[in-house]
Amino acid sequence: MQDEYRTVARAGVHETEINRSRFLCALAPAGTEQEAQDFIASVRKEHADATHNCWAYVIGADASVQKASDDGEPGGTAGVPMLQMLLRREMRYVVAVVTRYYGGVKLGAGGLIRAYGGAVGEALDTLGTLTRRRFRLATVTVDHHRAGKVQNDLRATGREVRDIRYGAAAVTIEIGLPDADVDAFRAWLADVTAGTAAFEPGGEAYGDA
Repeated sequence: MQDEYRTVARAGVHETEINRSRFLCALAPAGTEQEAQDFIASVRKEHADATHNCWAYVIGADASVQKASDDGEPGGTAGVPMLQMLLRREMRYVVAVVTRYYGGVKLGAGGLIRAYGGAVGEALDTLGTLTRRRFRLATVTVDHHRAGKVQNDLRATGREVRDIRYGAAAVTIEIGLPDADVDAFRAWLADVTAGTAAFEPGGEAYGDA
């Protein structure tokens, strides 16, 4: 697994005009290929009267799924430059749809490539990106007496507290931490709870860096 990846910070739309053609780039995070396809379908429905709705998406922290469509533009002039821009910016788990309303002036193949790729680049600049880093999920179980201090200390040291559950006998705190920190964290936890807390590492997930 990749240790980290970049994705778009939020869903949104950025519009630009080139030779009287309007280009609207809609960007959104997409956790799965189905989510990407659902987003494309929603944009197509919203802009059913557009000349073209070209799209590209990259799914997987290692970019294992890459797809693009020219939606009627000359082959390789729309979807591919959009996809290349996403990859050049090292974007993952992201979908882009560029809607074109034709303005009466032909751009030529080179102009189309610049327009579609540029629309994605400008949208990324406008909406912003964020880095998500791989974490080890873990569960800390501690008695009620020490739970408050442990929670405060976790947050004070910048640990990611993902969930807290209060049971009859103990409090369960789910956290995320880098793999490299597991041993040091285990020692820290034993120290602050006088060895009374249980620590159980779990699977892996990505969180905001």
